[in-house]
Amino acid sequence: MATQVVMPKLSPTMEEGQLSRWLKKEGDKVSMGEPLAEIDTDKATMEMQALGNGVLRKILIKEGESAPLGQLIAIIGEPDEDISAMLKQAGAGQPATQSEGAAQEAKAASDDKPQQQAATTQPSAPAQATASTEQVKQAATSGNGAGTATATNQATNQSERLIVSPLAARMAAEAGIDLRSLSGSGPGGRIVKRDIEAAMSAGQQPATSQAPAQAPQRHLRAVEPSSQPSQPAAVEGASPYRDEPTSVMRQTIARRLVTSIGPVPHFFLTTEIEMDSTAELRRSINELDPELKASINDLIIKVAAISLIQHPQVNASFQDKAVRYYERADIGVAVAIEDGLITPVVRSADRKSIREISREVKELAERARSRKLMPDEYTGATFSISNLGMLGIDEFTAVINPPEAAILAVGAMTPKPVVREGEVVVRQMMRVTMSCDHRVIDGATGARFLQTFKKLLENPLLMIV
Repeated sequence: MATQVVMPKLSPTMEEGQLSRWLKKEGDKVSMGEPLAEIDTDKATMEMQALGNGVLRKILIKEGESAPLGQLIAIIGEPDEDISAMLKQAGAGQPATQSEGAAQEAKAASDDKPQQQAATTQPSAPAQATASTEQVKQAATSGNGAGTATATNQATNQSERLIVSPLAARMAAEAGIDLRSLSGSGPGGRIVKRDIEAAMSAGQQPATSQAPAQAPQRHLRAVEPSSQPSQPAAVEGASPYRDEPTSVMRQTIARRLVTSIGPVPHFFLTTEIEMDSTAELRRSINELDPELKASINDLIIKVAAISLIQHPQVNASFQDKAVRYYERADIGVAVAIEDGLITPVVRSADRKSIREISREVKELAERARSRKLMPDEYTGATFSISNLGMLGIDEFTAVINPPEAAILAVGAMTPKPVVREGEVVVRQMMRVTMSCDHRVIDGATGARFLQTFKKLLENPLLMIV
């Protein structure tokens, strides 16, 4: 029996995936568990394994295209097996069925957001969104994904309507693209995300109240110009520009920041730390083990972890009706990669040696830059550290990564004149700023944590006392 291959859920925050590369081509033999394709999720590039045996009979999305969770993207079957019904189902936009071998993948594609699931991964008749252009824009600009799905599914009295996914509707409204000028490439002519991205790449002009001459003629109620998103007027002599569609990772970063800096009440605490003793400890460690090449950041991770265990109020997260206190210090370490930022997690950093932390951080960072991290390697931190000191930044503030209650922004370690016992001397100084979630951490609580953190860095031998 043929196996349906659907877009799997490969990370906890994944809502759709982009097909990076097919590892098999149509006609190739496939075995269960064998890598079938590489999928770009919001955080990493991961292999999708085949859940059935046979031949890759049909590929339904091309490399570079995106699909929501649960969408049928390929079919595996016997060479002479009739798959016409499945192809017809895919062309009609019907949901993938639970065929043998696909049940596990379809289960993995399920999410805990039923409203969004109805809008993106189950394009059955009620979810085959049909709406006038005006309704699409009103729904898309409401700022609520579930509301978009509801509004775009409402029937109107127009003789012919656009078929558009809620995500595409929202993207079109934000970009000022006239949906009437597009031909949908999704099932049944549905306008989907890739159609909006293609229009943006082609530099399509913002929508107006009249459809372009070359646009398909549809019976739609005219939209008043005032309902269109405002667009800046062209300025003579202004710089030319290009628009590039955002990556899945960049879209996820944008969503996460909106859920952090707005809803989370931030406050910031800054202190300056004398780092001469820590720098000397690092030099001694590397002399004993030249291949280790421990960094100042490795010692900062260890000290932060010890400080968190001593101040459990900071090693916590807000859970609506409760505050969750963690028993281990799992430190997220911000790593800059090509598409944005990712935070691999050093588990139980309070229990690990500097040597273990140093080696683990190097390995995680390397795999992060090659997009090979597994979801459990970059989720579930209890506290994060972002260090821009190596880029010459003296001081900055970082945005909390929910549900964590704090993040530490580390600046450069630089020689500065300071007063010690009435004399001006030069010391290696470093400024750190902790961003705190005021729902969990009070000012005095955060200050006491930083006092401990500062004391340990200025007297690192206290870590072994």
